Amino acid sequence: MFFRWDWLRPQLTAPIVPTLGPVHPDALTVGIFEDTLRVAETGDFLPYDKDRRWGGEKDEKVLREDVIHQPERTLIPTLSRRGRGTVKVFAYGLRDSAVDEAAELAAKLAAAHDVVNAKVVRLLPPGTMHPGGTRIQLKDFAAGACPDPGGPVRPVTVWPATVQGTFAPFAEAMAADGLAFLHTQMRADRCGPVLAAAVENRIVGAIGPLDVRPDSIGHPQLMPQYFAVLPEARGRGLGRVLWRAAMHWGQSHGAAYQLLQTEVDGPSDHLCQSEGLVSLGFTHTTTA
Repeated sequence: MFFRWDWLRPQLTAPIVPTLGPVHPDALTVGIFEDTLRVAETGDFLPYDKDRRWGGEKDEKVLREDVIHQPERTLIPTLSRRGRGTVKVFAYGLRDSAVDEAAELAAKLAAAHDVVNAKVVRLLPPGTMHPGGTRIQLKDFAAGACPDPGGPVRPVTVWPATVQGTFAPFAEAMAADGLAFLHTQMRADRCGPVLAAAVENRIVGAIGPLDVRPDSIGHPQLMPQYFAVLPEARGRGLGRVLWRAAMHWGQSHGAAYQLLQTEVDGPSDHLCQSEGLVSLGFTHTTTA
């Protein structure tokens, strides 16, 4: 075993695992960290990796030989070749010196692997959010019922063909939010249902894909979705209706929980906070 849990566990101020993202606190074990090392050189997906939905090979991998694991801090670097390439170093440690050391390591590894981007991901506990950071939020479906909110929301495939035809321009307009990528997956029939909100026979918002899969300890998790509403359609409550419709779908299909990452003080962050989600901590990413 590479990691010592008695060293790593006190440093986990937020439930983030490199290459996997947020995990449920109950699933945060030394085994999940060991799993990321095991598949680092194979290009395989772990069975519970959210990115497995899209097929192909795993792009981001842990640089196993460059991990620094000591009692006071753990630095775990990852490498992605997507675009111009990125090295991220996840800094687990309670002292600011861990972040400084992570920045040095990220810059060195970016040069060694001939990639452009070098970044540091710092974990922060609940109550210590950083402006510009990302909040990790938990939706617990056992906490209460998620009724169907009604409203102008349907699966894309249920809308009339003329409405369905407006999804493509909507997706292109919201490409920065991942909707163009989602649309390619929908056309290839590689994902679960996508809910769309339409106004005057035009799609103006969507959330999806909807999919429930077991996590590393077998608990059913509603997988993360892409979620966007056109700027000109905001302020009408459509985002909340889409969100509640997705939560209704998740609860109806047996999900125990969902984990989300939202930009601190962004629209999705305010929505999730107003819907009663639990903050599990924060991450703050900086350029090395």
